[in-house]
Amino acid sequence: MSDPGGETAGRDRVRAHIVSVAAALLTSGGRDALSTRAVAAAAGTQAPTIYRLFGDKEGLLDAVAEFGFTSYLRDKKARPLAGDPVEELRAGWDLHVGFGLANPALFSLMYGDPQPGRQSPASAVAFRILGERIRDIAAAGRLKVGERLAADLVHSAGTGVVFTLLAMPEERRDMRLSEAARDAAIAAVTTDAPAVETPGPAAAAVALRATLPDATALTDGERHVLGEWLDRLAAGPPTN
Repeated sequence: MSDPGGETAGRDRVRAHIVSVAAALLTSGGRDALSTRAVAAAAGTQAPTIYRLFGDKEGLLDAVAEFGFTSYLRDKKARPLAGDPVEELRAGWDLHVGFGLANPALFSLMYGDPQPGRQSPASAVAFRILGERIRDIAAAGRLKVGERLAADLVHSAGTGVVFTLLAMPEERRDMRLSEAARDAAIAAVTTDAPAVETPGPAAAAVALRATLPDATALTDGERHVLGEWLDRLAAGPPTN
């Protein structure tokens, strides 16, 4: 009599073992060490097993990135909340940069080969967490640009800082670069006081847009239409 549950558990164990071995190879030898043949040999298995479990090499790389991100996200979620959404964003930046410097090969795997329309499940989760922090700032009335622009700006600035620091000899790395870039990025998207106290519809639209998902009195269609209007208001008047 077959045991589907046991087969699934066994498959999961093999998959986890291969990912762990691949992550160790990545740390010791960089991305070039992650050939299918090398991973299979180190894991004590055959290449067809890797293809069966991961589909192709890109699937294996995604799994390794997700494995690395899991520890990153665990640390990120375990941090005590600062209470102030802007301070929480600042803490998230510091953790992001610290993770990249401590795990250069893994960070390069996750961010060093961007492809339009393709994002690993783990990095998508991380970006969603960043989006949630941006939304908290917007809901507090302290975001002065649209949520997507704010998230993209903070993400690109933070990732760029990591790669810039990684390109330097360790003895030349000056963390004041990260601090200055962090403060500049946050200043570019936030205000010290709630933006809704400033006259004009744009700031009010940003704050209302952040809480729109909670407007359960509206239908999905109504929220969608209102969201488009608020996005237009938040963008400000068109420039000639």
